[in-house]
Formats: sequence, C-alpha cells, structure tokens
Amino acid sequence: MKLLLLCLGLTLVCAQEGTSDVIAGEWYSILLASDHREKIEENGSMRVFVEHIDVLENSSLSFKFHTKNSEPCSVFSTDDGNNKFRILQVNYSHHIIFYLENFSDSYQLLELYGRNEFVEICQKYGIVKENVIDLTKVDRCFQARGNGVA
Repeated sequence: MKLLLLCLGLTLVCAQEGTSDVIAGEWYSILLASDHREKIEENGSMRVFVEHIDVLENSSLSFKFHTKNSEPCSVFSTDDGNNKFRILQVNYSHHIIFYLENFSDSYQLLELYGRNEFVEICQKYGIVKENVIDLTKVDRCFQARGNGVA
C-alpha cells in the first residue's frame, strides 16, 4: 500500500531529536508536478491532497491523504507500485517539497505542501477567518503571464 511505502521511505527524516514536534500536524497540498501529467490530472492515481502528517514511535512518518475521483473526497488508499520518496526542501513552519520516483510505472512526482499559519497571523491583526480567501482555488490569471500557460 502506498501509505506504507511513504512511511517507510521517510523513516530517516525524523531521526533527529525534536523533528517530530515540527513536522507533525496539518499540511495543505499546494502544487503537484509530474513528468506523466495523467498521474496528477483529475482522476489520476497520484492526485492526492494531504491533510495531516504524524510521526510514529519508530520515527517514520504517516500521512493522511484524500483523493477525489469519481466520488466525493475519500481517504487515499491506492497503490501505485515501487516508490522512492524523499524530502528535497523543508522549512517546518512553512513548506515541504517531496520528491517521489516510481519504478513500477517509471514516473516522477513533486509535491509542495504548506502550513496554514496565515489565518492565525491575520487573526492577530483583527482580520477574521471568513475574510481570508484561498487564491489556490480560483483562476489566478496564469494565462496572462509571459509564457501564456494557464
């Protein structure tokens, strides 16, 4: 199962003392990229949305994902084969970039996860949560950028 592979692949990530306190918690999927686009497009096997990362007693990581295929959002439970999984970049307060290399179907996947501390910062300045707009869910005029790609 893919979740087991992800946990095993990240066993060493939390080997340092104190890491578990900073990596565990809520995360949000921001960007996905793959050299096999069909894997991350709608109904793709790797179109997953992270909700939570936990650190297990053996220092491996456990992820709670959701996927949205032909049915409403459900807990992620597909298996996409033999994977090598590692962290490319991390700022535990803000973001993590994961790199996955799949050897069964021969593809690569990069995932950017972020924290949602922005809402807490807004609330400190008197801006209520209802007045925060998630721009990742709207058309951000990418087509207007220099390369014309949406």
